[in-house]
Amino acid sequence: MSLEKLDAGHLIGLFQSWQQLFAEQREFLIALDGKVGDSDLGITMAKSFAAAADAVAAEGEEVGLSKLLRTAGATVARTAPSTMGTLTATGFLRASKAVEGLDALDTQALARFWRAYTDGIAERGKAKVGDKTLLDVLDPMTKALEAAAAQGDSLTMALSSAETVAEEALEATKSMVAQHGKAAAFQEKTVGLQDAGATVGFFLIRRMSQFAANH
Repeated sequence: MSLEKLDAGHLIGLFQSWQQLFAEQREFLIALDGKVGDSDLGITMAKSFAAAADAVAAEGEEVGLSKLLRTAGATVARTAPSTMGTLTATGFLRASKAVEGLDALDTQALARFWRAYTDGIAERGKAKVGDKTLLDVLDPMTKALEAAAAQGDSLTMALSSAETVAEEALEATKSMVAQHGKAAAFQEKTVGLQDAGATVGFFLIRRMSQFAANH
């Protein structure tokens, strides 16, 4: 079985799955961020996604996709006032507007979700592709989803190709020089390291792909 559409009930399940993911990866992200950042990324992600998963579950699926995403965004903003928390919150709030009025996300709607998420983060973080940030995974991954939607690919196929593109994009961040945040102070020293924020982007899409494939 694999998902053809992602509805509000699935979204609640996905947030629980993301919560488990960031709990499992907490130490890894702390270590990765600690090389050139202030090592709070793992704590931020674990804490904010635990709170978001609880908040969307408490809302219940009857409120619909858009409201659940708005709740998730507001919860992340409140529990993780760090840069990554703010960017993630912005992503979910923008995505919530993009899916307003929809009961479920097919491939096209999912591409709209991630485009709104990605563009929201780009504007809020004032970053561009190539700056060695989360965007360097989100943008190519979103383009892969948009291409899959144009081809009429199923949700699971689209997510699978987006996951592959995200993994390659994450690998490519190793050769980039950081331009933002604490990492920017290390500039050349960041070459050879995969970006911690980009790693989060990859984790999000990989888990979403696994979730769709297993439901």
